[in-house]
Amino acid sequence: MRSFALLASLLVLSAPLLADTATFGWEGTETVLGMFPDSGVIATVSTAQVYSGSQSLMIERNSESTPQAFVAWVVGLTDGDEVTASFYRYDVTPGAAPSCRIWGHWNDDPDDIGGYAGSAGGNSDYGPGTGWDMTDHTWTVADGHTGLVIECRVYSNPGDIVWIDDLEVTAPSGATIYTPEQTGLSSETWGAIKRSAL
Repeated sequence: MRSFALLASLLVLSAPLLADTATFGWEGTETVLGMFPDSGVIATVSTAQVYSGSQSLMIERNSESTPQAFVAWVVGLTDGDEVTASFYRYDVTPGAAPSCRIWGHWNDDPDDIGGYAGSAGGNSDYGPGTGWDMTDHTWTVADGHTGLVIECRVYSNPGDIVWIDDLEVTAPSGATIYTPEQTGLSSETWGAIKRSAL
């Protein structure tokens, strides 16, 4: 009996931390949570290129400096937490602009999507430029940061266009994940949604 209790304790200690996942596919009218610089992109829901469903997000570069479209925001983080995000992206210009990548910046103000507390880096891959491909990145929270804004960064000339679709964000239970569709779903809300779906 003692060995069973010890085994059960070890299993509990080795169990992964609980996490919540939010998905978003631009099937409604919402586009982005914000952008930098102001008016840096023109973001519209589109049917021209779609990975799944019937719509995607079309992002047109509207700035000389590299624009950032804010596609998700995670708040309530602590050091050591991990956030993973992915989306599908579309361009047909191998090795050339336009292209995009997944990136992020720290934002420690839970009341302002425009807050900035330094770059969080991201995936340096611009994609093959041969149609749809998936890009992702995992960030580990450090240095006392409490929030992360996930960006689609667009590399091209003003007027160039890329598409993204099927955003997915996973964060620790207890954090709050915002997507353009949600005004903020905490882990408690996600839990209620999951229970009602059973």
